[in-house]
Amino acid sequence: MAVSAAVLAFTLSAGPEPLGVPAAAATACTGVDSDFNGDGIPDTAIADPEATANGVAKAGVVHIVYGGPAGTLTLTQEAAQAGPSEADDRFGHALAVYDANLDGCADLAIGSPYEDVGTTAVDSGRVVVVYGSTAGLGAGKATVEYVQQTAPLAPLAAEAHDWFGYALEAGKTRAGVPFLIASMPGEDVGTGIDAGGLVYFSGSTTVTAGVVNQDQSTTAGAVPDAVESYDRFGESITATPDYFAVGSPGEGIGTAEQAGSVTLFNHALTSNIPKPLNAITQDSPNVTGGCEIGDGFGTALAAVDSTGSIALGNKMLLAVGTPGEDLTNVDGGSVQLFSIDSAGAYTETAWIDQDGANIDDKVEAGDYFGQRLAAYRPKGVSPAYLAIGVPGQDSDGFADRGAVHTFMMFEPTGATDRLLKPGMPLEPEETGSGYPSPPSPDNIIPAVAGERLYAGLSLSANAEGLYVGLPYGPPEGSAVHLFGWGLRDNTAAAGPPRRTFKPGLNGLPAEHNAFGAVTR
Repeated sequence: MAVSAAVLAFTLSAGPEPLGVPAAAATACTGVDSDFNGDGIPDTAIADPEATANGVAKAGVVHIVYGGPAGTLTLTQEAAQAGPSEADDRFGHALAVYDANLDGCADLAIGSPYEDVGTTAVDSGRVVVVYGSTAGLGAGKATVEYVQQTAPLAPLAAEAHDWFGYALEAGKTRAGVPFLIASMPGEDVGTGIDAGGLVYFSGSTTVTAGVVNQDQSTTAGAVPDAVESYDRFGESITATPDYFAVGSPGEGIGTAEQAGSVTLFNHALTSNIPKPLNAITQDSPNVTGGCEIGDGFGTALAAVDSTGSIALGNKMLLAVGTPGEDLTNVDGGSVQLFSIDSAGAYTETAWIDQDGANIDDKVEAGDYFGQRLAAYRPKGVSPAYLAIGVPGQDSDGFADRGAVHTFMMFEPTGATDRLLKPGMPLEPEETGSGYPSPPSPDNIIPAVAGERLYAGLSLSANAEGLYVGLPYGPPEGSAVHLFGWGLRDNTAAAGPPRRTFKPGLNGLPAEHNAFGAVTR
């Protein structure tokens, strides 16, 4: 299978530590989100997909930092009971957290899209689910492995460069059924090279699997659009309890190659296949912009559930990143917000770019505004938060320094914009807070400013706050910074980081290559 150079790959490495069993902190799991060991305190998963694991280059590792007294855990593939570490597997390229077996402890799905299957299916890919328990992650139910050509994916052939597990999304439907969506953007469909596809896993005690691509017609309805080479359907995924969206940034629209599209589904299953609802492009009715070559509409996706919002009702609020959008400069990038209803009808609610009113900074060539997105909405609370990565942002003379914009999703975007950049922090003792403090609001991420830091390439969001990873740049600057949500000052992220995770500190191994490339 031909490999699309447009698909970004990470790599990782880890040490030889076996899977430990942290001290039990509870007799039963509490049901708290992202709590792997049931002690009622959220935990953090940090991937280093380019790390050396057990002496194998770029095999990948995932670090677990428990929120309570249980310390840390380093998962290699051996430690996770997920087979041997092999060169370039990139274990941890994708992560998703959900309660797969409904026992109240969070479980961790890990994608290794560059895993070889057999001797011929190079980079076919694999997904494993490591289960939480009161004794810690991986110390309870045995790890489950999903590989093409093996049950429940026996009918799905493992082929070279499928990249199964490239993107992952997981959660529970409105009816409380666990789901896991694993993409394979390199999947060939008929004559469509790298057309892409995904597998939708549903259930807890019995797990079903349905394969979805753009060349599919089912009793639940046909998937919009058609299979074409290099569509890369599934390169990005986002989901809420009612709906999910799938990005195809390589989708050609008319003569505009790689213009991009987003396909909408709900979680209703017919023969294990979720129901297709609609597709959106920049040429769709009442959508701002227009399909242009290389836009990459759908490169990044993020969504929140608007249930309970007086303004929106029971809908999905969807953010779509188009980092290749040409504005006043080439590849400046943009983000569009849409509300999605139960029929798949959409309403565009906002267009965001750096030339907008009251938006900090300005559009420059190669910013790639919208290359990464993260969003979060507290349960039963109206505010919703959006973070937009700008990894190509140049500033203060530093090329590709990168930046992150944060917004309140239900407010006028310019009114709540806060720009985060890596900058030179003051020493903790100068602030008396124990945390580094930036000299100005523009330099809030505590790292030495420099070139090719690509800040904004690693973002995730949950109840704890916004995680900003700095996996690139000088090795001493590698870290993940957790910013709290700004509930009181009408901004999405507020103050210095609540917590910083750094290799070599607080139980984390010092060895790293791309620490924090993915967080959950």
